Amino acid sequence: MADPRIIDVALDERTILWRSADVEQERRIAIFDLLEDNSFAPQRAHDDGYAGPYRIKLSVEEGRLALAIHRADDSHLETLVLALGRFRRPIRDYFAICDSYYQAIRQSTPAQIETVDMARRGIHNDAANLLIERLDGKIAIDFDTARRLFTLICVLHIKG
Repeated sequence: MADPRIIDVALDERTILWRSADVEQERRIAIFDLLEDNSFAPQRAHDDGYAGPYRIKLSVEEGRLALAIHRADDSHLETLVLALGRFRRPIRDYFAICDSYYQAIRQSTPAQIETVDMARRGIHNDAANLLIERLDGKIAIDFDTARRLFTLICVLHIKG
């Protein structure tokens, strides 16, 4: 019986040198929300017909995203590697707007916070759509899953 969802997600902590409290909170929320509700269906058929649930591990190696996909029993199914070149600008823009958002929360009016938050959501939504596009034909994911995965991809890019 198919169960196309993620039941566990891990980040390669070797690639993360430093996280602020704000970023750590974003990571925790993204993982919690991802595990609560997601749609994740690798498109490659497996000999035994396995169709979820999945455990995934995200890492960045030589400018590429490695998405290791495992069965529920943690046996390896496949590793998908995506070039991250098209994500460089969205990641950079997302970091910049998040910095502005965190500063606004601490010292701006509610109207200013809402304006920055709307811009942040717009960048996040565009990046989620790009991720869906890049995974097309490889992994079927819904929009909310793409948003949460993009957040985690950003966390992997924090270099200090």
